[in-house]
Amino acid sequence: MIKCIAVSDLRVGMYIHDLNCDWMSHPFLVNRFQIRNEDEIAKIADSGIHEVYIDTRKGLDLPSAPTAVEVKKQLEQELRAFGSKEQALVQHVEAGAEFGRAQLIHNEANLIVRGILQDARLGKQVELEMVEPQVERLTGSILRNNGALLSLCRIKDKDNYTFQHSVSVGALMVSFCNAMGMSKEVIHHAGIGGMLHDIGKMKVPDDILNKPGKLTEQEFQVIKCHVVESKKILLATKGISETSVQVAAQHHERHDGSGYPAGLKGDEISQLGQMAAIVDVYDALTSDRCYHKGMPPTDALRKIYEWSRFHFNPQLVQAFMRCIGIYPIGTLVRLESGRLGVVVEQNESNLITPKVKVFFSTKSNAHIPPEIVDLARGMGFGGGDRIVKHESPEKWQIDPLRFL
Repeated sequence: MIKCIAVSDLRVGMYIHDLNCDWMSHPFLVNRFQIRNEDEIAKIADSGIHEVYIDTRKGLDLPSAPTAVEVKKQLEQELRAFGSKEQALVQHVEAGAEFGRAQLIHNEANLIVRGILQDARLGKQVELEMVEPQVERLTGSILRNNGALLSLCRIKDKDNYTFQHSVSVGALMVSFCNAMGMSKEVIHHAGIGGMLHDIGKMKVPDDILNKPGKLTEQEFQVIKCHVVESKKILLATKGISETSVQVAAQHHERHDGSGYPAGLKGDEISQLGQMAAIVDVYDALTSDRCYHKGMPPTDALRKIYEWSRFHFNPQLVQAFMRCIGIYPIGTLVRLESGRLGVVVEQNESNLITPKVKVFFSTKSNAHIPPEIVDLARGMGFGGGDRIVKHESPEKWQIDPLRFL
């Protein structure tokens, strides 16, 4: 049985099933192992981890601990309650109408960022005039419909992860800042900071940066230095704003002080730094890497919500979820009726009742004529259904984006 326990309750002989943190927050070579000594417990605690999941079939039990199923059920109840009360981001055009234009903008941004980061590896100075037009185009697309571009940001080539992750973080920062009602100037500079937040990784040796597996503790320490390198490079960039530097310099800081490089805590971290931490982890969790499969967005949001008790500002996590939706645009979902569909538009007043384009019946195991179902409406008014769970596109061999 899988159970969730506090790190303070860990004992030698327990079996770690999940360290319950993003991969860049712990130095262990594996995520599952048996606790052999007190030093390993201390190492987990020193990594800023507060709760872990243990497997009681492979190690000692803690009878009073809740099971993983119970924790998940509680989190989902909280998210549903939160989603039914809060307001989603208003869109100016439908995702389908923006999708083609968003594809062009996304592709161009990836090419530009790739060139900028490769130049940085050669020691060349960042040319801000190359970045700014890309951020303006990203912003324009997101203001028209944030779901179209952000759904594209989830697609990554494992060999080009660093470049594509940089574009995604830039786009997510623009969307997040816009949802928070920030000024155009702040949105612009935050987008630049997001797009260049990992530029310091170009100073990390290729064999570490592109290692097809978990880093050793020594390699982990080397790659953590990329944040300091990013700050150095950006401070030397002509015309860069303090806002952009903050985003890059603080995206690995954590609300409880367990982050790096400065170990800042709470409001010692700028608001944009706290937002960048959420965005960076969300995109990392939802991306395929050489050594792990990316989570579906809904699962990633649930994990970030769970970690917001310690690592992230809870109010900002909730604001981020309002920004992209509990079921982001492009998510494949199963409805109570047995139909499969893709989320195509958020509901302005309820995050758990988006518009869904249905196209397949699991009951008849057959395709059905595509139809838009507005889950906010009742039976007979284009609705009368509800999301039961999200589904794996790979399982159904479906590309959700072709339904946008």
